[in-house]
Amino acid sequence: MESFVGLSGPSNQDLESPLASDPIPDSLPPEAAEGNVEYKLKLINPSQSRLEHLVTQMKWRLREGQGEAIYEIGVDDGGTLVGLCELEMDASMKTLYLMADKLGASINILREQMITGESDLTPRKVTEKKENDVSDNQSNRPFHGQVLIRKVPDDQQSIEIRVAVLGNTDVGKSTLLGVLTQGDMDNGHGSARLNVFRHLHEVRTGRTSSISCEILGFSSSGCPLTYNTFYTAEDIYDHATKLITFIDLAGHQKYMRVTVCGLTGHSPHFALLVVSAVTGVAGTTKEHLGLALALGVPIVVVVNKVDLASTYMLQQTRHQVEDLLKGPGCKKACFYVECVDDAYGAVSMLISGNVAPVFSVSCVSGIGIDLLYAFLNVIPPSISVKEKERLIQLPNEFQIDETFRLSDVGIVVGGLLTQGIIKEGDSTSVGPLEDGSFFPVKITSIHRHKTPCRVVRAGESATLALAGCQNINIRKGMVLANFNSHPPVCQFFQAQINLLFHTGLITSGFQTTVHIGNVRQTATLVKIMGNKSLATNDKGTVIFRFMKQPECVRPGAQLLFREGRTKGIGQVTQVFQF
Repeated sequence: MESFVGLSGPSNQDLESPLASDPIPDSLPPEAAEGNVEYKLKLINPSQSRLEHLVTQMKWRLREGQGEAIYEIGVDDGGTLVGLCELEMDASMKTLYLMADKLGASINILREQMITGESDLTPRKVTEKKENDVSDNQSNRPFHGQVLIRKVPDDQQSIEIRVAVLGNTDVGKSTLLGVLTQGDMDNGHGSARLNVFRHLHEVRTGRTSSISCEILGFSSSGCPLTYNTFYTAEDIYDHATKLITFIDLAGHQKYMRVTVCGLTGHSPHFALLVVSAVTGVAGTTKEHLGLALALGVPIVVVVNKVDLASTYMLQQTRHQVEDLLKGPGCKKACFYVECVDDAYGAVSMLISGNVAPVFSVSCVSGIGIDLLYAFLNVIPPSISVKEKERLIQLPNEFQIDETFRLSDVGIVVGGLLTQGIIKEGDSTSVGPLEDGSFFPVKITSIHRHKTPCRVVRAGESATLALAGCQNINIRKGMVLANFNSHPPVCQFFQAQINLLFHTGLITSGFQTTVHIGNVRQTATLVKIMGNKSLATNDKGTVIFRFMKQPECVRPGAQLLFREGRTKGIGQVTQVFQF
């Protein structure tokens, strides 16, 4: 790969892309029957029955994308970029607007490509077509258009995506979030991160030590809604049709338990792995990548501080990122995002699972920030609509990640609803207590992003005010669930594990910190089935015992454990109910 050149200016054009000279591909992957992407060769003056069929089809694609669909115009079902002339494209867009209007959906034109035929000696180009600015020699060329259709489902306030932010300490994770959510560039001395930190010692040291959440909204037209425009989270939540919730996690090895809790408990759809262009892949970067891969979280790489790095530094960092992603356990190719078209194309590549998009940004000069905005605007949830509907039908289960005791409200808990539906005024139960029992409580009010609401559905985070539990100790790791359908409570559980690293042999009696969802507790390895010990890279079936109190654990849940440099992953196969 070629190195970056000309990084002194703030424009993205100052970054020389190794892909910029590549020709426009002749085709896209064949159209899939499922998913939210629809190919249409042309949509010109359809009959009434045809229009009704097209509207039903758009409704299906919106449902598959949980409120978002992408239409590729000028493309046949096999994926060939045929293209349309300007008049045909205008007529097709008119029909598309009519279809969207019938569903109450909004349209945002992402890009339009000008395509040349085989007989045309002019190279293919990718440009944005501007209204009333098409020259004569371009008007006869066929166009291919990519359009984003967005309609928030009737039972939701907005489309919500959770993104975890990972990376070594001092790479600029909090600064990047401050720039994205505040809408103002950093001054080079950490001004942007001050609005992200939660504690005074974080401000003093410049290092994140706790989990903090920040939101970024997008309007129906794709414009980012930041605190620079809307001064409160409530305003952003009210006006956004799409909401990105960033989960800022600690980078220092000292706070690794905080990072693991954020990944396992908050269930992010995607993860931004931030790497400094100056220091390269260093510190906890590899460990954070390994954690995300173990949990099946898709990875997006952001190379930060490109304004401070020399051409040689950037080249070395790029090679380190490539080697890291191509390594064992990851096996992903890098796709360098250097223009808006790359940002939109990176979404489908990320979903395929074999490619990791790589962004190059500067929080001071603003290089690459607009490309991140464009990417986040179209990124879809990683959970399928069928899986989400299945989870909604299950009995409610809310995992508690934070607890508060307010003088005028009482007990307030924050967390994620993993399944079912919770409504204001519902009677439920909280547990397990130290004896494994559940205690009846009532949900008196619900807030999402500091805004009151009445209903929370599976996959949504919220804070709940509880009544009737003043005399019990509610802690992180508990769940709110129905009286008769709460998850199994156990002191002992069986798991299949893979020991990623240990300096010696693990035998019975080994103690480690176990992470299962929002559960974090020290556990003892009671027995290794069929073996007396396990070494690095060994797999085995073991039985763990929680040291302090029973916890709610479901068979099939992912498991992470660590103790010092010891690390392992696995899956719960059986629980022995308390």
